[in-house]
Amino acid sequence: MKILRYLLPLALLILAGCATGPQDTKSSQPYVAADTSRTVDLTHPPRDMWDRIRRGFSIPNLRSERVDYWTDYYAGHPQSVLIMSQRAGKYLYYIVDELSRRGLPTELALLPFVESAYNPNALSRSQASGLWQFIPSTGLHYKLQQDWWRDQRRDPVASTQAALDYLSYLYEFQGDWYLALASYNWGEGSVKRAMDKAEDNGLEPIYTQLTMPDETRNYVPKLQAIKNIIAQPEKYGITLPNVSNVPYFTTVHKSRDMDIAVAAALAEMPLEDFQALNPAYNRPMMLAEHKPALHLPLDKVDIFNDNLKAYTGRLSSWQVVHPKRGQSLAGIAKTYGITLNQLRQANNLGSKQTQASAAALLIPADNIPADSGFRLASYSPPAADDNSRTIRHVTVPGQTAAASTKADQPASRVRIVETRSSPRARTHTVRQGDTLYALARRYNTSVDSLRKLNNLKSSALSTGKRLQVPN
Repeated sequence: MKILRYLLPLALLILAGCATGPQDTKSSQPYVAADTSRTVDLTHPPRDMWDRIRRGFSIPNLRSERVDYWTDYYAGHPQSVLIMSQRAGKYLYYIVDELSRRGLPTELALLPFVESAYNPNALSRSQASGLWQFIPSTGLHYKLQQDWWRDQRRDPVASTQAALDYLSYLYEFQGDWYLALASYNWGEGSVKRAMDKAEDNGLEPIYTQLTMPDETRNYVPKLQAIKNIIAQPEKYGITLPNVSNVPYFTTVHKSRDMDIAVAAALAEMPLEDFQALNPAYNRPMMLAEHKPALHLPLDKVDIFNDNLKAYTGRLSSWQVVHPKRGQSLAGIAKTYGITLNQLRQANNLGSKQTQASAAALLIPADNIPADSGFRLASYSPPAADDNSRTIRHVTVPGQTAAASTKADQPASRVRIVETRSSPRARTHTVRQGDTLYALARRYNTSVDSLRKLNNLKSSALSTGKRLQVPN
């Protein structure tokens, strides 16, 4: 699979830059594949995911000037390694568990570091997408659905299954992990032709003897560099975030149309966190006919199900219409009582587009705006009621306290808790893995502003600490 360099968020551009490492010359040090003896205490369970990954290393180590170059490069960017590792924490248990189930090397769990910096929304110039950077055609070959509604190349579960299927096939085809990895990056046909060319030139058709593009020549060395750092982070001055050897998420299936924002609110999760586990959806709603699979943190599943059971409101603020190809957008907007601009915004259409080209369009139901800002409301029955309990109710902007209590009678007190920013000062409770840099990006502010507002003397954050966030 030919996968070109991906486009990453600004914070990680330094890792995807144009550097290609040391150039090979006939006098340069050749690649040397070598196993490194390691002592692993198997009498105790793994301390965490990183320990579990180390125990499963089984691809021979590669030693070369390129490996040294990339090891020094990653070690010289500890903040970027930290960000990638924090992102990986959500997915590592699932990926490593699948590798163990299939009997595959755990080094493969580090491949998304090289492919996408563990960003499920990474997209390359060649339109390779997701953690594992599938191009459209290879994604379709491995049954990753890609349509107007969703792109399963971004789904962490579906794409992982497809990637491991593909890597297993490549290893069986090549019989060598270096060649299999090169094929994943460049395509098995290209690698096979390079092997044939090496043989024609009297060379052994192995990875170290092949003539390859710079990206592929650096691909395995980059993976080895990440492996070196994960194996001995203290040697390279790297601090890895704590990632427990327990599942982070599980999957629930729902058979009802539902807005992404509503699902996040029912799970009592920030929309950003919900989308990090469910990045495959292209639209603000999920269709029941797709039997949507929602990935939720383990501690949010019961909350989601209880809230959904108690919720009596509308699960989706959209209606789906199927225009005729070439039908006027202005005419469609007029028919449904919305402006042309609202129609374009709801469907991510350019200002120059005047006719319908997609098989479906989303229309805001009852003129509810696309960015509807769902709110999570709670109320408690009177204290004298021995059976008192808290019932959660998802409402939309404009719904009054009286309306929300009417939906869940009997009720006496209503407390509205905004899931999105209120006009007053905001606070953030520090969670495991949070950094000032990540929080500054999330809240559209600066690290310096967060430090000054909270009188912080260092970048270290304590789990549970409440931080003030600039409006």
